[in-house]
Amino acid sequence: MTSPSLGKKLKLAYLVSHPIQYQAPLLRRIAQEPDIDLTVFFGSDYSVRGYKDEGFGVEVKWDVPLLEGYRHEFLPLLRDSQAASITTPLNYGIRSRLRGKDPGQRFDALWVHGYSTLNALHGLLAAKSLGIPVLMRAEPWLKDRPRSGVTLAAKKFYFSILRHLIAAALPIGKLNTQYWRTYLGEKFPLFLMPYAVDNAYFQQRSAAAASTRAQLQVELGLDPARPVILFASKLQTRKRCIDLLEAYAQLSPGNGQEPHPYLLIVGDGEERAALEMRARELGWDSIRFLGFRNQSELPRFFDLCSVFVLPSRYEPWGLIVNEVMNAARTVIVSDDVGSCPDLVEDGVTGFVFPAGNVSALADALRRVFATPQTASGMGRNAFQRVSNWGFEQDVQGLRQALAFTTGKITA
Repeated sequence: MTSPSLGKKLKLAYLVSHPIQYQAPLLRRIAQEPDIDLTVFFGSDYSVRGYKDEGFGVEVKWDVPLLEGYRHEFLPLLRDSQAASITTPLNYGIRSRLRGKDPGQRFDALWVHGYSTLNALHGLLAAKSLGIPVLMRAEPWLKDRPRSGVTLAAKKFYFSILRHLIAAALPIGKLNTQYWRTYLGEKFPLFLMPYAVDNAYFQQRSAAAASTRAQLQVELGLDPARPVILFASKLQTRKRCIDLLEAYAQLSPGNGQEPHPYLLIVGDGEERAALEMRARELGWDSIRFLGFRNQSELPRFFDLCSVFVLPSRYEPWGLIVNEVMNAARTVIVSDDVGSCPDLVEDGVTGFVFPAGNVSALADALRRVFATPQTASGMGRNAFQRVSNWGFEQDVQGLRQALAFTTGKITA
């Protein structure tokens, strides 16, 4: 709500590399706050124009609106390689935008996504020079990937500088909170801003998909009496779809017979050919490779499945887990998936297995199919859990951080 003593909107700038399909609905929600005047500054528009996603290995043009419902601007470019990296996109003019043409146009706070790019550092230094507090949000956790001693030392040195450039951090979950505490200190201001998806969108789309489920089963040649295991992600090495394929093979009743559940693999990428070869070696008709599907199509596959599996290594979060839980489906994830401490309670909303342990994954699948009620019961629990992990909690955390750092709105 608007602070009664000021009655003026807080001017919030958000600096991010490019329009991101997961973030667009959150930005629209924040823009609805009556006392926050949000402007988003993008480094590049490549995700709007369409691009080749290196993970999926295909041309991608998102079929959800990326720029509607909030004020935004694309910063002038120095370099743009049609991808996000440390050195690209690279822009100029960030400081002049934050300062504004007159004192009334100056921003009250800057929110930055990520800390390891030249653009982010540019924004941090510009805000520091203007006395504008910075809120930092990023995805890492302590074991997200191996790092050498030299890299860790350099990182600690960088964070000794970074902590003086930001006023507060916005952790996305428990593992990310631990990360910030480790590098910024136990007393550094943190305000939980959960990594969430548009729950209402995925709940509505998944509910609507039930009416066309039979049609999709016919299209895919599926027997409605048989359950479905779903994988939906990039077919990259670190996503470990091969582990799911090998665990699925262990579900065979013997003598080369195919397992009772189907295995649907939605996605594309450099591992697809190897995965298809392994599937051919098994010789079963129960495995389907369905290729890349856009975001609006995914709820039909969520509705179709009994259980969703994400066996990744070094997965910062895995927002696909949030999406599937909104369809009231059981999830199985590796303990390398960043969202598992917040969303996946073993035996309640799904199962967690040690990353890379194929036998443990196969056992988790057997537990899901132990009784007809197991998957549906955990799916209901998953729905309840994710329903309290959404954009309203994001707005609450953001407001708390802005109230603390600026004093210009109430939490």
